[in-house]
Amino acid sequence: MSGIFTIEFNTKGHSDSVTSLCVSMENSNIVVSSSRDKSIVIWQINRTEDMVIIPVKRLKGHSHFVSDLKLSSDGQFCISSSWDNSLRLWDIKSGKTIQNFLGHQKDVLSVCFSKDERQIISGSRDGTIKLWNTLGKCKKTYKENTKNNWIIFVYFLPFEAPSFISCSWDGTIDLWDISSNRIKNRLKGHKGYVQSIAISPDSSLCASGGQDGDVMLWDLQEGKHLYSLYAGGKIHCICFSPNRYWLCASTDNNILVWDLESKEIVDKIETKDNGIDKSTRNSFCVSMMWNRDGLSLFTGHRGGQIKLWKLNS
Repeated sequence: MSGIFTIEFNTKGHSDSVTSLCVSMENSNIVVSSSRDKSIVIWQINRTEDMVIIPVKRLKGHSHFVSDLKLSSDGQFCISSSWDNSLRLWDIKSGKTIQNFLGHQKDVLSVCFSKDERQIISGSRDGTIKLWNTLGKCKKTYKENTKNNWIIFVYFLPFEAPSFISCSWDGTIDLWDISSNRIKNRLKGHKGYVQSIAISPDSSLCASGGQDGDVMLWDLQEGKHLYSLYAGGKIHCICFSPNRYWLCASTDNNILVWDLESKEIVDKIETKDNGIDKSTRNSFCVSMMWNRDGLSLFTGHRGGQIKLWKLNS
């Protein structure tokens, strides 16, 4: 149960874990999901009396888990990363691959567009971060010299000097200067591996969480740890609200919603299903994304379900 959220729909969208969710900036009725079932699905939300979500197109081409996905701002293209060591740029309308990106030696775990969408960055289990143009050419390769250096997260930062942030599996968060190829700042504090990282809407804060159950909040401008919030168990994914000072974190049993001003939990969304299907009964949330208006939270689950939680007015 949830106090301030009501579930709008719960649909089985994939045959395996939903690894990423994106909502179109141009059309909030278009949602894109990626999965360990090797596919990407384009969804259309029909906002009738009973809100329903309908699969419009399934994009196939990756030969292993699709690990991450980002939509272009106009909603016409998406970039995906996969454990098949590649990235793919897709045309949403045709459902076809425009460009394949080859160069990583192991699973690609994270991908991101630059603000002008002329560049793409990717992080891999091979320990490298690659900067690409949209034609699939690798322009630069960055490598950090740490152990356990699977790169689980990459994100372009809108700072004056061209920058990006990366996070490795051991919890090391690095702020990179693109032009000098150097790490400007290194943030470290987790006692176990990191599962998820999120950037606040204004890019001033970073939140990270994983095995140790702590959500650590970081000031990206100052490059320092601010405070930690304890989730009570392993954290699977985290995200910031687009227009409230809220942070959501998913654990095995629920999604915790914190008000960062008071540092108090404002809600616990119970995510377990009580249905007949055993594959979805203990299916915790592994990906989530707010709608642009901050009134709806989409969650992707280990059993392949996609759920929409509406914030009660």
